[in-house]
Amino acid sequence: MEKVLIIEDDLQVADMLTRALKPIGYDVYTAHNGTEGLRMNQHNPADLIITDILMPGKGGIETITELKKDYPDVKIIAISGGGRVPAVDHLKIASEVGAHVTLTKPFTYAELVEAVRAAL
Repeated sequence: MEKVLIIEDDLQVADMLTRALKPIGYDVYTAHNGTEGLRMNQHNPADLIITDILMPGKGGIETITELKKDYPDVKIIAISGGGRVPAVDHLKIASEVGAHVTLTKPFTYAELVEAVRAAL
């Protein structure tokens, strides 16, 4: 069973992602910020990491950069709804630092599943 680590500070989004992926056969666990996600991945390396970009503390860009340095083969999906800067700008940077796939919030269940399958 492939392991998916979700790094998302919005509990509703993290829950939605978990409910979407567990029933289709993924072992899913969650962290609520980049620091927690990096620590969790150290102890239980994931096959795929889905990370939000805008989070308090260690954000997604910094998290992706550190993950790719320590785990160059890990697959990453970056997600963002934007904030003050359009989501597309954050997601472009995420791709440049190592995200394999990007999704703009809100996205559909089908888009999520397609992104996960494409990344893995």
